[in-house]
Amino acid sequence: MNKLNIYDELKNNSYPGRGIVIGRSADGKNAVTAYFIMGRSVNSRNRVFVEDGDGIRTQAFDPSKLSDPHLIIYAPVRVLGNKTIVTNGDQTDTIYELMNQQMTFEQSLRTREFEDDAPNYTPRISGIIKTDNGDFNYAMSILKSDNGDPSSCLRHTFTYNSPKAGEGRFIHTYMGDGNPLPSFEGEPKLVEIPGGIDEFTNGLWNALNEDNKVSLFVRFIDLETGAVESRIVNKNN
Repeated sequence: MNKLNIYDELKNNSYPGRGIVIGRSADGKNAVTAYFIMGRSVNSRNRVFVEDGDGIRTQAFDPSKLSDPHLIIYAPVRVLGNKTIVTNGDQTDTIYELMNQQMTFEQSLRTREFEDDAPNYTPRISGIIKTDNGDFNYAMSILKSDNGDPSSCLRHTFTYNSPKAGEGRFIHTYMGDGNPLPSFEGEPKLVEIPGGIDEFTNGLWNALNEDNKVSLFVRFIDLETGAVESRIVNKNN
């Protein structure tokens, strides 16, 4: 698999939708995750990320313009012990609650399907990082309709052990813009993770389509100390 430049991937796609990146920092010292959201409608664009305990949640930037909270207001990031959960919907809570009952990441997601936003049937994408004794592993999942057929849900889980420095995987909801929006295809893309947290945050934000980008979250987790450093960037300030 060719290693892609994450910034070029974003610049060449005007509407990847929502996306998750997970991997290891260039210096090898940190587990890294990033999550971004984009929007085409007024309702989707009327959002910001805000801190919520050790995670984040979405909220309306202008509550008077919030026409439908369904599918757009949720907690994208939650932390359960040594596990960091990142998703594009309220399945974050499903994973958190069921893993807290000793179910696995994959088992938890078997209780969910793609979003009910016909005709797009937007995929639910999810990731989880587990840190352990100075190292980490992670998994990513996509729940999608069978080529636009809502009677069948395809569930794919990808697991990664001993991630290499400066490398990660990138999964997003759409292959590009369209009506209906075409769902992501294939396995998560192998991408570079360059620089420190500020360089990576700025690079991602600047690469996202100016008209469609809404919010970005980036977190570095120090594998030796467990210390967490995060960045939030919102187009609406």
